[in-house]
Amino acid sequence: MSFLQWPSRAPRLQANHPMLRTELDAVPPASAPRGTGIGFAAAAGPVAAHAISTDARGLVAGEITIDAAGFALPAYRAAPEGDGPFPVILVVSEIFGVHAHIADVARRFAKLGYLAIAPELFVRQGDAKSTTDINTLFATVISKVPDAQVMADLDACVAWAAANGGDVRRLGITGFCWGGRITWLYAAHSATLKAGVAWYGRLVGPKTALQPEHPVEVAAKLHAPVLGLYGGADAGIPLDTVEQMKAALGVGSDAARRSGFHIYPQAQHAFHADYRPTYDRVAAEDGWQRCVGWLRGHGVA
Repeated sequence: MSFLQWPSRAPRLQANHPMLRTELDAVPPASAPRGTGIGFAAAAGPVAAHAISTDARGLVAGEITIDAAGFALPAYRAAPEGDGPFPVILVVSEIFGVHAHIADVARRFAKLGYLAIAPELFVRQGDAKSTTDINTLFATVISKVPDAQVMADLDACVAWAAANGGDVRRLGITGFCWGGRITWLYAAHSATLKAGVAWYGRLVGPKTALQPEHPVEVAAKLHAPVLGLYGGADAGIPLDTVEQMKAALGVGSDAARRSGFHIYPQAQHAFHADYRPTYDRVAAEDGWQRCVGWLRGHGVA
């Protein structure tokens, strides 16, 4: 079986809206406890019974504050107990911000020996976790976040890691949906990054002042190889955009040419989000193994 033919056995569910709507299936609102990495976002709806919870035994985990050019940027940090230095992984959230699922992903990395940092990249524009209406969340918060601000905030996270037990010579990034797009962009931005894994991040789109380029436009200048993990049943990310991205990578830098994709034919958008009804256990577990293997295979270990 080839790299691009690994099957997902979860049932195909119906999606009813392009890209961001796929990320944001319409569900009843839920309460949103305050604090980075605490509770689930109100707009994400009720939490599925199969949501995974990773304990913090043996870890140093919780909210930190990072100096981002004078701005106090909240973030969730998880790392093994001890002095390190540890390989560093940046964990970039979906549009819901750093809620309990993203914090859990950070702890999963920490259990594997990483210093994981998940920054609140929307906080200047608003509170992504308290907004109950999805369309309002996107219109009032997410759409106002400049890519340049995000790149600078991630750089600040790397600087914090370097001063706090992280070995940034072993630097990786992974992100989900909105964070998947950011993963591709950061791989073109950061000359120190070793590898990235993008989970179902948008690859194309209209250019704006805040989003002047999309992954397909920066593909040729990647500094680090990226693995894209995408769902074949993702109504918001057509597979022809994946083909466009592959073509752009194929004529790019050495890192671009070493990048690749794995498609789960039956998986929907957000198939890794174990707190949501779109969760596909088989695809998510296989994707996690591929993610960790990709990072380790490119020096982030």
